[in-house]
Amino acid sequence: MNLSKKQANKLVTGCIDNNRKAQEDLYKLFYADMLRVCLNYLPDKELAKEAFNAGFLKVFQSIENFDIEKGELGGWIRKIMIYTSIDLCRAELKFNHLSIPDKDDDDFFIAPDVLEKLFFDDILKNIRTLPYATQTVFNLSVLDGFTHKEIAEQLNISEGTSRWHLSEAKKQLRASLEIADQNADQLKERSGKAK
Repeated sequence: MNLSKKQANKLVTGCIDNNRKAQEDLYKLFYADMLRVCLNYLPDKELAKEAFNAGFLKVFQSIENFDIEKGELGGWIRKIMIYTSIDLCRAELKFNHLSIPDKDDDDFFIAPDVLEKLFFDDILKNIRTLPYATQTVFNLSVLDGFTHKEIAEQLNISEGTSRWHLSEAKKQLRASLEIADQNADQLKERSGKAK
């Protein structure tokens, strides 16, 4: 969501002044995108809604700290939503604290032609089948660009555990995407024979 500095400043100033219309406008403007962010981290819709509401409460409580000259309003709100979702995830879900070697197994490759055959919703559905901890690490690393060090700090796990979860996510996603690719090829063959 790209707002001009003037639009963002007007919304921020209105929210600081406790203007209900400005708060409502800000909420409506970012509702869909930020709920989607929460759903990326919390596959349970009720938990995602809880994180979303808690995140917006934090936004309104700390809006005076936002500096329009240092960042984009949507990015600032997104970060609050991510951290709020992680906090709730940490409170609701247990992470594996096993000590795992720092071996980096990022050699799982997903062929581009497989990805081209799938829609975003199909990929998201596959991501949501991952165990919660693995899914969260995958989202933080791949979708939001966090480093393993940042992930480890946020989730209170070791960097090795973070690497393992990412490797495991890639391995599981690769397997499910390959199955989807085979199913798509079989469906194409059947429809070709039926003609």
